Amino acid sequence: MVQTIRIEASSRERAGKGAARATRRDGRVPAVIYGAKQDATLIALDPRDVVKELQKGGWQSHLYEVAVQGGGTERTLMRDVQFHPVTDRPLHVDFQRLAPGQLIRVRVPVQFANEGTCPGLKAGGVLNVVRREVEVMADPDNVPEGFEIDLAEANLGDSLRWSAVKDTFGTKAALDRDFVVATIAAPTVVEEVAPPPAPAAPAAPAKGAAKAPAKKK
Repeated sequence: MVQTIRIEASSRERAGKGAARATRRDGRVPAVIYGAKQDATLIALDPRDVVKELQKGGWQSHLYEVAVQGGGTERTLMRDVQFHPVTDRPLHVDFQRLAPGQLIRVRVPVQFANEGTCPGLKAGGVLNVVRREVEVMADPDNVPEGFEIDLAEANLGDSLRWSAVKDTFGTKAALDRDFVVATIAAPTVVEEVAPPPAPAAPAAPAKGAAKAPAKKK
């Protein structure tokens, strides 16, 4: 299942650039929760909480339960973060509110099984991973930790596509085609080119050979 993280927030009453700047002067990061056909909720976050999530990586695939002081808990996805152009400090965060039954777009990592017995790899081929993650639409409560592709019968030149994933766990690929995830590429052969032969040294004159007569002045 997708990781769910609780993050504390306080409410903001006013919108606009001036109000956002005032929030930052108070040491908080302005943010907004929108979506699910409800009014936007203006909130402020502890910058340490935001930076902590950004440093983890994969924050766009996590579920966030935003606990607003005095306003209950909102189930959301973190959709966008704006940064200061010089300091890279977070300036604003956008959260998308999830409606009941709504599918979410997430990236799921791909793993490969039986690399040690793969015929193509044993023949000297190379596993060329085109997509280390696959973007899918999934139920928030049933997002897989990873997809698996079995290489037990993959040969040189084979392409492993989305259809080769063993279990999609009820997800649907965001791309509407059977795209390539990896290939078994043939080994690169580098031909050694022989250096050109060295030019022959001029032959030394034979012993006792007559010298050409000197020209008369």
